[in-house]
Amino acid sequence: MDISCTNYILAAAICVTVPAVALRLSKSSKLDHIPSVGYSSWPLSYVSSLKYVSNAAQILQEGYAKYNGAPFKVPTLNRWIVSTDDELSLIEAANDSAKVDYLIGPEINSNPYHISVARIHLTHNLGLYYPDIKDEVHTAFEELLDLRDNEWKSIPAVDIIREIVCRASNRVFVGLPLCRNPDWIDLNSRFAVDVATDANILNLFPKILVPLVSKKLPNTAAGIARAMKHLDPIIRERLKCMKEHGDDWCDKPNDILQWLMDEKQEFSTRQLTLRVLTINFASMHSTTNTFTQALYNLAAYPQYVGPLREEVDAIIREHGWTKEAIALMHKVDSFLAETQRLEGVLTSSVQRKAMKDLTLADGTFIPKGTHLSVPTYVFHRDGVVYDSPCKFNPFRFSKLSDRGESARHQMVAVTQDYFPFGYGKHACPGRFLAANELKTMLAHILISYDVKFEDRVSRPTSIHWDLNVIADPTVRVMFRKRTNNWR
Repeated sequence: MDISCTNYILAAAICVTVPAVALRLSKSSKLDHIPSVGYSSWPLSYVSSLKYVSNAAQILQEGYAKYNGAPFKVPTLNRWIVSTDDELSLIEAANDSAKVDYLIGPEINSNPYHISVARIHLTHNLGLYYPDIKDEVHTAFEELLDLRDNEWKSIPAVDIIREIVCRASNRVFVGLPLCRNPDWIDLNSRFAVDVATDANILNLFPKILVPLVSKKLPNTAAGIARAMKHLDPIIRERLKCMKEHGDDWCDKPNDILQWLMDEKQEFSTRQLTLRVLTINFASMHSTTNTFTQALYNLAAYPQYVGPLREEVDAIIREHGWTKEAIALMHKVDSFLAETQRLEGVLTSSVQRKAMKDLTLADGTFIPKGTHLSVPTYVFHRDGVVYDSPCKFNPFRFSKLSDRGESARHQMVAVTQDYFPFGYGKHACPGRFLAANELKTMLAHILISYDVKFEDRVSRPTSIHWDLNVIADPTVRVMFRKRTNNWR
């Protein structure tokens, strides 16, 4: 998008945002019975909404402490959000915030069959595709770090981790060789940012103008067009094989693209491309952020490297690089789970939208259209739930597992105490793939490299913006090959 076009759009946004926000926030009478954090009436509630954008964690902490876990509401720039611990509708809440209908396509929400495909195949076929994940993780680290002898090398952590995650994930999504294509990696790295940027602009406008304005925002559309150029010849070749050989043939790909095609619900390049991009959009940046935070913890707390490395060494020597071996790495799993607890990607999650009037178990009335969420950032720091809740205790969950109920304390667990992957029937369907990628990456680093920060000792502070918790993208981490490395 050129600068002049952007300026016109932003100018128009300013002209319509103030009255639109005033109307929305002043029309909170249906929520007046729910206590607020900050100001509850216009125009002061707009001041509170600006504060929320830059300091959501503090506001959620205030509400959680003040109202003792009962529902409370906070103003955002274009709506009120009620924080609670009850589960409601997910798809409409996500669509309202990410504007999926306008930026990607209404069929993504009206027929979200890609979710069931991911839930079923990514879980049931994990043993089949795990060797591909391991191969891509190891190859990507070796190629991107490109270490020489025993020398330390400084790398931009977020950039390198993003590319490794993209390659490993897309080895399962679209297979070789596309998962290693630089343009494919770049467009998927940008796509989530483009959608988020375009959605943020659309959220400045009243609903009636969103369809019109969305057509003037070319970023997401450009990403879709780039992706279609890569996938079109692949899809055409696979459709040809399906026509000639039916549902099975020699060397039939085992990836998400093929699983989507096997459903026979969509056949065009554009339709299938949108599904693949949506799956990438939902997974890549959260996995990248989580692993970057874990890498910062590894560099900040070198005293834990020894126990982690001992576990990985022993298990890989006995079982090799297998799905079963990764499942036995309880300390590695706990290290990542604790990272997610303290540095999860969102301050408030399990976001839902009420599709009709309802009453919560405590008697709170929720009008139709209300957005609700769980204040996970403060919940994960609740001393009633966790001992020493603000302390990074990497083996917190593995110690709990040793006492019994190990499945309940794994990083993929979905419980009322732990929300990184959501909760209930809409919990992240790709969390088992994400967990295996994360554990494989951490185990590989422990066996293969020494790490430290380039110019710091303590862990960098995360960036908070609106609901997002972002690993500092400016930090550089140094890698060195282990002298006694084996594998």
